[in-house]
Amino acid sequence: MHDHLPCSGMMFFAVKGKNCAFNLRWREKPARRRDSGRNARSHFMTDNSTDTGPAAARAADVEARVGSGYPEPFTAECRTRIKRVLGDLFDLTQFGVNLTTLPPGAWSAQRHWHEHQDEFIYVVEGELVLVSDDGEMTLGAGMCAGFPAGRANGHHLVNRSVSTASYIEIGTRSTGERAHYPDIDLAAKTLPDGSVRFTNRNGEPYET
Repeated sequence: MHDHLPCSGMMFFAVKGKNCAFNLRWREKPARRRDSGRNARSHFMTDNSTDTGPAAARAADVEARVGSGYPEPFTAECRTRIKRVLGDLFDLTQFGVNLTTLPPGAWSAQRHWHEHQDEFIYVVEGELVLVSDDGEMTLGAGMCAGFPAGRANGHHLVNRSVSTASYIEIGTRSTGERAHYPDIDLAAKTLPDGSVRFTNRNGEPYET
């Protein structure tokens, strides 16, 4: 569930320690620190086939992005949302992977749906309420949900509990993607450079 238009080989997540790995080929090599300019690549193990990036990392060590990219007046509900963009750390291009944390009261996004991007979420810890056109459903740790591209079912997650909750979200990466927001006067399009352009439903841009 992305406020921007997010987002495999072998993949695992150790829920308590929040470790993650993709396409692992283990070898012993001293850990080193590398800064890609997007995320600090630390606590990683390298992949035998390439030395362009880590093969494994501790998700909690990835730089956190707080808030959303929404224009005003649509930012308040996601202002305390914490997102760690894991897919970029591994230079993944086909899909995006985020670890998102919602403090009590926070939303994952404005309610939305995508024309060309599939979305999948897995609740790591805590309790979240899935709000969609089908109604509301409480999701606890270990539960998951998916949203096929092109299905006009606006959805988002809300933390109505008194404790922090976190989830993994995975989504297709595609240029020319459009997202629709049924509850508010907002639309979004992914541009060729990967940035997102927000407009109202008439196509007039918002100032950000």
